[in-house]
Amino acid sequence: MRIDHFLWCIRIFKSRNIAANACKSGKIKINNQTVKPSKELLPLDIFQVRQEQLWRSYQVLDLPKNRLGAKLVGLYYSETTDIRLLKQKELKGLTAKVIRGERTGRPTKKQRREIDEILLDEEFDD
Repeated sequence: MRIDHFLWCIRIFKSRNIAANACKSGKIKINNQTVKPSKELLPLDIFQVRQEQLWRSYQVLDLPKNRLGAKLVGLYYSETTDIRLLKQKELKGLTAKVIRGERTGRPTKKQRREIDEILLDEEFDD
């Protein structure tokens, strides 16, 4: 099955066209190689999708015949992304809300640098 069709079938992307554009722009990898939309995907392949500045990893369990309902999607792939990366992404979002508060507008250049400095300090503490 083509990778763009698979990504659309398992509801990672809303349309096949969006999935194909993600492949063309280098946001999709199969077994750590950037691929074109026509690349064939096989069971037990590991594919990565870059979403929200994070590479998420998945393993293909089976290939669906057509687009699936949301409840059945879990039968065809499993997420293998490192849990620490997901928690770190979540913490970055929370720290930004604590530092600035919600609905206070975009940060100034100086505030952006301060936020980045705090986040870098957290990464080195681990």
